[in-house]
Amino acid sequence: MADSFSHQSNNRLFVWALTSALAGFIFGFDTVVISGAEQRIQELWGLGAGMHGLAMSMALWGTVSGALLGAWPTDRFGRKKTLMWIGVLYFVSALGSAFATDAYTFMIARFIGGVGIGVSTVAAPLYISEIAPADKRGRLAGMFQFNIVFGILVAFLSNFLLGGIGENAWRWMMGVEALPALIYTVMCFGIPESPRWLIGKRGERAEGLRVLALVRPDDSEEALEAKADEIAAASETTPGKSKFWTKRLKIPIALAFFIAFFNQLSGINAVLYFAPRIFEMTGLGEKAALLQSVGIGVTNLVFTFVGLWLIDRLGRRTLLYIGSFGYIASLGLCSWAFFTENFAIVPACIFAFIGAHAVGQGAVIWVFISEIFPNANRANGQALGSSAHWVFAALLTLIFPKLVSTFPAGYVFLFFCLMMVLQLVWVKLMVPETKGVSLEK
Repeated sequence: MADSFSHQSNNRLFVWALTSALAGFIFGFDTVVISGAEQRIQELWGLGAGMHGLAMSMALWGTVSGALLGAWPTDRFGRKKTLMWIGVLYFVSALGSAFATDAYTFMIARFIGGVGIGVSTVAAPLYISEIAPADKRGRLAGMFQFNIVFGILVAFLSNFLLGGIGENAWRWMMGVEALPALIYTVMCFGIPESPRWLIGKRGERAEGLRVLALVRPDDSEEALEAKADEIAAASETTPGKSKFWTKRLKIPIALAFFIAFFNQLSGINAVLYFAPRIFEMTGLGEKAALLQSVGIGVTNLVFTFVGLWLIDRLGRRTLLYIGSFGYIASLGLCSWAFFTENFAIVPACIFAFIGAHAVGQGAVIWVFISEIFPNANRANGQALGSSAHWVFAALLTLIFPKLVSTFPAGYVFLFFCLMMVLQLVWVKLMVPETKGVSLEK
């Protein structure tokens, strides 16, 4: 009977984590769906390189805003309500982008969706890490990344399937996101609030204990009471504990910043956003380039599975090592291919790069940031890591079209490669292992 109850609880925990992680699915879809529409949008509204870069990066500037502000609603109104409102923002953005009549309306709609993405990168991993037991936290929190990747694949596939339906195909590409946004919002009504928010932020111990009993069915009443005491003690906001920018938090702050910095300086967002364009630079036709982009999505999904399978077995630090070596080899070969015009190997190099990202940085980043801060500072810490990630993503997307038109592509990929050598040094010297350690520790 106890085994059956425990199994039921595992299923329940999985469904709650999956619901929260679906914010990542729409985030992935929204981030990449633009790749199939970007060239058509540039032609339609006659956008120059600067304006085109701004239109493409507008969702990312919204994401920066959402990530910077995301800690406030997550702490003030709770994890659950924040997750529900994210779905509303996605829905409004999808319809606004599809029905945009000019570049400015389009940019506003994309900005709104970006705010949803930014808040989701604060609220969703944080919520999952707060309901998950320590031994399952890597896999469950990693589901957010898995859903991002699944959303990316579905976006590439959707773009490929809708690519030939006429001159308004891009509107369908942008608008189809409204459906998953609606489904996700409705599903959020079925999840409980985070026990750590209830006990630590609201002082609602009885309700917090009720949720703890659901997620930890094997614990005795005494063990649950002890856990609630531990959460309450770790969440106490004494003047010293509530401050974020302090010497006490310098190491987790530095770790959150650098994991975000190196994540983007690998060039991952540039490759995802401009995949069809990169493939066309190697001589592939437009349709073949869109199809190769679907290959990126499949590779990303398969290797994210591998990363999630390994994260609680090998640990976060080991996966960052594996990813770093994969990045350096694939980006170095890609740079060489563009310099020597051996374009035939570029798709294979890009797929290898995506695989390295999925197993390493992709699987680790959101889990790691959600683990390294104390309870009282976790929302602010998640916001710092997310906003740093999105500032660099937005800057990269803004300047990438200019970069590849000003410099040979070989130099661009060489720069990303050198950044990943620096990441390897950082992992070696600074990154601790967080596998299997309770959040309160």
